[in-house]
Amino acid sequence: MSMNAKVKWDGDVRFQGTTGSGYEVMLDGELQQGPRPMELILLGLGGCTSYDVVGILKKTRQDVVDCVAEIDAERADTVPSVFTKIHVKFVVTGRGLNEKKVERAVKLSAEQYCSASIMLEKGGVEISHSFEIVEVD
Repeated sequence: MSMNAKVKWDGDVRFQGTTGSGYEVMLDGELQQGPRPMELILLGLGGCTSYDVVGILKKTRQDVVDCVAEIDAERADTVPSVFTKIHVKFVVTGRGLNEKKVERAVKLSAEQYCSASIMLEKGGVEISHSFEIVEVD
C-alpha cells in the first residue's frame, strides 16, 4: 500500500501540508498558526489507536458512546529531540462496558493493529497504555 503527502514552504516558519487524500493542514514551528510537526505525530498515534480500540469494542458488541485518547509524551533534551516515552490513556464511555474487553481492545491495538504505535516502538520509543471506563445511562 502506498501513501503520499506534500509539504510546501510558505517562506516563513510555516509549511502547508497536503495529504494524499486531499486534506490540508498548516504546520508551524514558531508562530502558533498551526500544529507543530511533532504534535501531528501524537495526533496520528492517537487517531490510529483510538480507531482500533473503538472498532474492536464495537465488534464485541460493547455499547461505546465516546472514546478519548489522552496522550502525554517526553522528548529527548538533545537534538534530535525524538520522543523517548509516550503514554496513551483511553477514557472509554459507554453503557455496561466490560473491563476485560476494554483491556483486550487496548492491548490488541498496541501489540497488533496500530501501525503508528508499533512503528514508534520499533524506533525506540517506550509506549505505555492505560484506560478508564466511564459509565453512562
